[in-house]
Amino acid sequence: MADTVRLENEAAQSTNALGPLIGVAREDFVGAVALLLRETASDPARTFKHAQKMGEDMVRIMTGKSDLAPDPRDKRFMDPAWQFNPFFRAGVQYYLAVQKGMRGWLEDLELDELERNRANFIANIILDGLSPTNTLAGNPTAQKRLIDSGGLSLIKGLQNAYNDIVHNKGMVSQVDKRPFKLGENIATSRGEVVLRTEMMELIHYAPSTEEVYEIPQLTIPPQINKMYINDLSPEKSVVKWQVDNGIQTFVISWRNPTKDQGKWGMADYVASCEEAMEAVAAITGSKKVNVSAGCSGGQTASVLASKLAANKSDLMGTLTLMVCVLHPKATDIEAGSLVSEHGMELARQRAMKAGVIKADDLARGFAWLRPNDLIWNYVINNYLLGADPPAFDVLYWNSDATNLSASLMGDFLTLYETLAFTKQGEVEMADHKVDLSKVKSDLFILGGVTDHITPWKATYRSTQLFGSKDVTYVLSQSGHMQAILNPPTNPKAKYFVQKKKGKLPASADEWLGGVEEVKGSWWPFWMEWVQARSGDKKAAPAKLGNATYKPVGPAPGLYVVEEV
Repeated sequence: MADTVRLENEAAQSTNALGPLIGVAREDFVGAVALLLRETASDPARTFKHAQKMGEDMVRIMTGKSDLAPDPRDKRFMDPAWQFNPFFRAGVQYYLAVQKGMRGWLEDLELDELERNRANFIANIILDGLSPTNTLAGNPTAQKRLIDSGGLSLIKGLQNAYNDIVHNKGMVSQVDKRPFKLGENIATSRGEVVLRTEMMELIHYAPSTEEVYEIPQLTIPPQINKMYINDLSPEKSVVKWQVDNGIQTFVISWRNPTKDQGKWGMADYVASCEEAMEAVAAITGSKKVNVSAGCSGGQTASVLASKLAANKSDLMGTLTLMVCVLHPKATDIEAGSLVSEHGMELARQRAMKAGVIKADDLARGFAWLRPNDLIWNYVINNYLLGADPPAFDVLYWNSDATNLSASLMGDFLTLYETLAFTKQGEVEMADHKVDLSKVKSDLFILGGVTDHITPWKATYRSTQLFGSKDVTYVLSQSGHMQAILNPPTNPKAKYFVQKKKGKLPASADEWLGGVEEVKGSWWPFWMEWVQARSGDKKAAPAKLGNATYKPVGPAPGLYVVEEV
């Protein structure tokens, strides 16, 4: 049970996300390895010095005099055998000696920050793969399971490996999908599709209160995962939380693009968002629509906000951005150091030739950027221990990824390369010059404390980009999607918010010096913020949609189950 919980938590922190990583080409990995080889050859004396130190560690291990021991927090080496069994103790010490030698050598290299991050990233991938726990011969827990099960764990592990090769395109499974069925035990909130186009469906969710607020809310989801992250289960449903608090709730559901639809770019997605907003306004009779978006959906919503401001439209009310980076830096995450101009151009060319980046390729590439959490954990659990992967709703959603159109990928890379959101009217995107300083909407921005994908200090930079006078920043416990799905039912929930009202400091570190920790979920705090900006209350509508936008099918719609 403890192993299952650990797998759930670690993988849920590492869900797929759009960003500069979609521009990493295999040549970038080769270049990073070449950097290590170049440094090895450039100073043989330095290399020999560190090899000698590692050799000394090896001698101490062989003579039983080594005091090398794994970090007590390293979950790979929790089994008592690593401490008390001489064979396994020596095995982990050899591994730690290599790890120590590699890291000592890397620290001695004359590299700039970007090169150092690149070298560390590649070295960590190599070291993670060398861990003795990744093999049956080097994993005492797996050996005990083999004996206790009379060999059945090995048979089940081989079956799991065979099923992954045949049915999962060679990738180790991260989730047991069998218990989940859309519309039955996941994505169950009542609603209707009130608009369906080639690119998207607009879902209108049924109110659960007698009165609703006048100004509705539209959610713009990411383009590489499906919209039901907003409605996973009743206790973890942002949709249910909104309707239960009187918010008229609408969510876009993007279609999974095929090769022929690879021409869909940011302009097309923003136009669809505008179309959805106009439909929401017509259905509710509101002159404004509040918008909420996360991850790449937040980048799309920001381009949308900029375009509406450029066209002097008053349609957008408030804007909520969750775990979204608008001002990226190459050093935000070590994997970002792999991105190069040449690599991004190669990635663009390959994507344009293929029409789309396949969902499986995105998932595979992302997994190898965090192999310990997303690959080796499951190799051990599924193959060596012969256990099923966890049945966890967030991981089910994460595995249900979608293709990414080549044109949209190119536009996301342009936003990254040009730092378009930090400029004022310099970068063309979606038929206008991007300028967030013209966006005056009240802003609510969310980051996650342990977010490895969109680090919270990177999300904080967004607070300085808009022309808004009212900006709230909240730092949620946990990481990435778990930071969002942190409902009031979570007993461990907590968040951080600025003590004093007023303008936010220029830097994340300054902000951190003036925050208070609040026990509980950030959802009630956000809901009060939204409700205060949603107008007066009125009687809840008796029907969903209207005469122009008639219901054409129940939530969660057709596009979330469409196979491509």
